[in-house]
Amino acid sequence: MRTAHASKPVHLGDFTARPRMLLITALALVVGGTGSIAALALLRLIGLVTNLVFYQRWSSALIAPGSVHHPWWLVLGAPVVGGLLIGGMARYGSEKIRGHGMPEAIEAILTGGSRVQPKVAVLKPVSAAISIGTGGPFGAEGPIIMTGGAIGSIMAQLLHLTANERKTLLVSGAAAGMAATFNSPLAAILLAVELLLFEWRPRSFVPVVAAVAVATVCRGSLLGTAPVFPVDTSGLHLNPTLDLLAAVVGLTGGALAVAATWLVYRAEDAFARLPFHWMWWPAIGGLIIGLGGLVEPRALGVGYDVIDQLLTGRATLGLIVGILTVKTLIWSLSLGSGTSGGVLAPVFMIGGALGAWEGMAFPHTIPGFWAILGLAAVVGGVMRSPLTGVVFTLELTHAWGTLLPLVVASTAAYALSALVLKRSVLTEKIARRGLHLTREYSTDPLETFFAREVMLPFDHADALTEHDDVTPERLRALTGPGNALLPVVDTLDGTLVGVTTRRRLTEVSSPHTVPGTVREATLPCRLAVHPNHTLRQVAYLFAETGLSSAPVIDPATRRPTGVITLRHLLHARLHDLTEEHHRERVLPRQADADPVPAAAPARAEAA
Repeated sequence: MRTAHASKPVHLGDFTARPRMLLITALALVVGGTGSIAALALLRLIGLVTNLVFYQRWSSALIAPGSVHHPWWLVLGAPVVGGLLIGGMARYGSEKIRGHGMPEAIEAILTGGSRVQPKVAVLKPVSAAISIGTGGPFGAEGPIIMTGGAIGSIMAQLLHLTANERKTLLVSGAAAGMAATFNSPLAAILLAVELLLFEWRPRSFVPVVAAVAVATVCRGSLLGTAPVFPVDTSGLHLNPTLDLLAAVVGLTGGALAVAATWLVYRAEDAFARLPFHWMWWPAIGGLIIGLGGLVEPRALGVGYDVIDQLLTGRATLGLIVGILTVKTLIWSLSLGSGTSGGVLAPVFMIGGALGAWEGMAFPHTIPGFWAILGLAAVVGGVMRSPLTGVVFTLELTHAWGTLLPLVVASTAAYALSALVLKRSVLTEKIARRGLHLTREYSTDPLETFFAREVMLPFDHADALTEHDDVTPERLRALTGPGNALLPVVDTLDGTLVGVTTRRRLTEVSSPHTVPGTVREATLPCRLAVHPNHTLRQVAYLFAETGLSSAPVIDPATRRPTGVITLRHLLHARLHDLTEEHHRERVLPRQADADPVPAAAPARAEAA
């Protein structure tokens, strides 16, 4: 009687995720609309706190703390009081509100199964509004990323979804909030791919785009469709000199990004050495902010008005230098205290100030041209997301004609940052929490090989059939270790009926009695691999079944064609390693080539 064959089904990434993609996309539409409302609520809340603290009036309009003169005690004391409130909220509410949002969202994805506590969705925007509204030099984008992500995660936790599907909805909410805040749909999508998804697959990409599209449409109804920082490029005429100078802006922006990132984590190290609870650290960070505000009041708050002046060429030299020095220092030092606030808006301002300062020595093109390049450069260096930096700048300004210089500046800054710093301002925080995060995307080498290319071929002439006697001679003819998998085939048609090992065959063999048969040592086949399965599919199958070897069978004939093991999967990794490290000269130099007879060129020409 033939042994039954059972091959356990396995879910292989997108192969079975595609039917659920429409469901997750439908849920992402809801998340996108909710994320846009959360973004509007956060902006209004920041405006309300700013007006109450610095102008003593009831208004939700966004306004900078330094627009008018304020008493010194208010400038100095408001950030300290805000820091005390945030420290208390973090200690007695949720520690997850500390920081600038994106590392916390990444950590939730990496270690928390994309689960975010519901209270974070409330505490994070409130703490950010208090931080920024009391003068904190931060942006709203980090908190809205965490808040939007929390909204998507909470919805996912209410439903029966996988961790990957929860991640997709979390990132959909984060990207939706980002798009609604800055009217930057493509940059929000790129940010999701470069920083949060850790993959580029239809199952996650399509829902994120759907959420961002809904959020952008809703944003148009709530806040308008105009660019946040419109720039007139009607007189722009690019030339190679400008592109070359764009690289200079990129390198200086990268150097500033390196310095700011280094300063953030030196400040964090300094705060960690303080002899009292971290609850009090944001208040000390607030004191640093207040002192900076006494020097340059325009460095306080989210600073959208200052960014607009820098990008449109209306900033004075005093404002440029003040922002470049004071904003960089108070942002870097206070962020290390663990307070709540985002990094993008401060980076926009610092980068814009750097570019505007350099533009005073560079050829004049259009107002704000060099500030635009400086913004993209510092974003590319600090965030290590050069494409996001370019697209973000274009969507914020609608200065589409500056595309090539932006690419040059952002990439130059990214290159310098990658060469000098081991990690970015985002991934360093993740690493300090004991996690490993890579943001280098490449094709999985397991996807480039098929099972048929690496398997141990099966010899049908020497195959074990279920009715064979297990004699000592038959055992000696078998090669390989005792636990190596051996396919067992049907006597008549050669189809697979089960598997065995040399060790099991030895157990049924006896030199003193009638030898047993192969059937007695045969087990049902729990897993069979097809020749056209990629090694990545095979790895998934091994992981799900807990096996380390399997027969490879022809799906049409059910006859085995080979055996594949975990060791064979290393072939792809070895190939990838060889391509990366093995150096060889493919085309020989003329001096190394074989001598060619004088008549050879003539024959070649004749041919």
